[in-house]
Amino acid sequence: MSDWLWIAGMIAVESVLQARSRTVQVIYTTHDRFDSRLARINRLAREQSVAVEAHDATTLSAVTGDGHGGIVAQVGPRTLSSLDDLAQGDAPVLFMLDGVEDPFNFGQAVRSLYAAGIDGLVVRRRNWLTAGAAVRASAGATEFMPTAEAESPEAAAEALRARGLRVAVAAEDGQPMNEVDLTGPLLLVIGGEKRGVTRSFQRAADVRVRVPYGRPFAHALGTTGAATVLAFEVMRQRVSGSVGQ
Repeated sequence: MSDWLWIAGMIAVESVLQARSRTVQVIYTTHDRFDSRLARINRLAREQSVAVEAHDATTLSAVTGDGHGGIVAQVGPRTLSSLDDLAQGDAPVLFMLDGVEDPFNFGQAVRSLYAAGIDGLVVRRRNWLTAGAAVRASAGATEFMPTAEAESPEAAAEALRARGLRVAVAAEDGQPMNEVDLTGPLLLVIGGEKRGVTRSFQRAADVRVRVPYGRPFAHALGTTGAATVLAFEVMRQRVSGSVGQ
């Protein structure tokens, strides 16, 4: 299978097993590594008929590089949902991360979205779900977050509008986030640091939203920062039941 990849770290490996988000081929761990988390991993591996093999640290470094934390796993592609699946439920709020060019930034952003209770993630078909670094940077959140693919923001917007979702985009000239109802049903698109979201898509969005700054600042937040702030504004509005407070 050509799209197997190696992931490293206790949290990442345990998350893949807990979420059952990928096929796990084999787990390597160092001979001297044993603790309560590894005991849980061994139990989950037995339940899923996954082999756990003891190797020295050099063998683990050869497949993932240094910093593996004493455990690595060879896993298959991420199992994905459909856009239809993500659009189900009571007023879902979905985020699309488009054009993120670093797997660490992608993983950190997904970690924030998951922590804030965002209902689902939309990604392009070429994305960082195939990078072990993203799984680790997200502390395993990439494996638990309901995720679907779309060819482009335009394709995602068309499909989800047909299911009753508004389409919002993060833009520097948008309304302050605390003045926009972000409680759903909603697709919020955030562009990457370099390419951003196209002007044509921004014009076609139902609403443009921005993160207000506390002082004049010439440089916008990066994707990870913007995703985090917007996601927790969604959570705040859901908890308080109000906009603008």
